Amino acid sequence: MQFTAEQSALLCEILRWRRDVRHFRPDPVPETVLDQLRRTMEFAPSVGNARPWRVIRVRDNTLRAAVRAEFLRCNSLAAAEYDKATQTDYARLKLAGLDEAPEHLAVFTLTDPPEGRRLGRRTMPETLRQSTAMAIHTLWLTARAHNLGLGMVSILDPRRVEAIFDLPEGWEFSAYLCLGTPAFTDDMPLLHRSGWQESRQTIWEDR
Repeated sequence: MQFTAEQSALLCEILRWRRDVRHFRPDPVPETVLDQLRRTMEFAPSVGNARPWRVIRVRDNTLRAAVRAEFLRCNSLAAAEYDKATQTDYARLKLAGLDEAPEHLAVFTLTDPPEGRRLGRRTMPETLRQSTAMAIHTLWLTARAHNLGLGMVSILDPRRVEAIFDLPEGWEFSAYLCLGTPAFTDDMPLLHRSGWQESRQTIWEDR
């Protein structure tokens, strides 16, 4: 299939407006849209066609509360590692949308799936995790195309999250995602806008 210049430009716009969203409105996400997001993840590339990602839609309030408590614990530890001046800046950052986002998704990677028969991962087993990361990015872009926002909560201890969900053997925590309608849209990363870290150009060199 040949894509038009207009379609290519639209993809660039979706990429530019994809943000790590932390501010959400409480509006529910329609089930039909959630199903489309799930099916779109199946288009993501994966090593050996193993599709190692596993997604749990977290609806139980007890599980959500446990994840939130773990975030607060890890966030407090992270803040303590900075000097006093930086701690003030850190405290101003909103680093998770756990309280507002209507949908929570916990994503895991199956570390030795039978699918794919280990093709392409014998020397690079990390390609399973990379496959999950690409599936998450595919979900992220699709959510943005549906005028939804997605935010990754990375201030969590993976082993503690795995214990919270009482997982089958071989499931490794990859990401905890908040999904919903963004409270506002912005094409500049919040950490850039807040002065924490400016966006930089990709280093791309010839050798």
